[in-house]
Amino acid sequence: MLLTAPAGWGDVFDIRIAAIDPPGPAAVGQTVYGESGPRLLRLKVALQYAEIDPVHYRLGLHVRLPFGVTVREDLNCVPLERNRCHVAYRCDFGFPAGWRGALAHFVMRRKLASGPVDSLSRLKRAAERLHANS
Repeated sequence: MLLTAPAGWGDVFDIRIAAIDPPGPAAVGQTVYGESGPRLLRLKVALQYAEIDPVHYRLGLHVRLPFGVTVREDLNCVPLERNRCHVAYRCDFGFPAGWRGALAHFVMRRKLASGPVDSLSRLKRAAERLHANS
């Protein structure tokens, strides 16, 4: 599964990998540290595997973004036919309380609208390339 190889995430997602702790293939509890955003403003992000279920094609992540923003992401792929599958993606954002949370929500509002769609589009293209080369 593409998402269980964290060293290759930079090829799929808008993230530059800085470190993987512990290194190696994906494991529950493993954390991927990276940076996202334009080169002049590198924002630190951390993604931790919360669930890996290769039998049922499920993946869960806890994501820590700048300004105290957190995200719980769940991805589930169900094979339908030889070349088709159904992908279910859910992400729940958490913001800190008070004015900091309101400011973070305001700043991220535009990114929140397009972020999951952009991520899934990049993931789809990477999976299609992988399938074409197999």
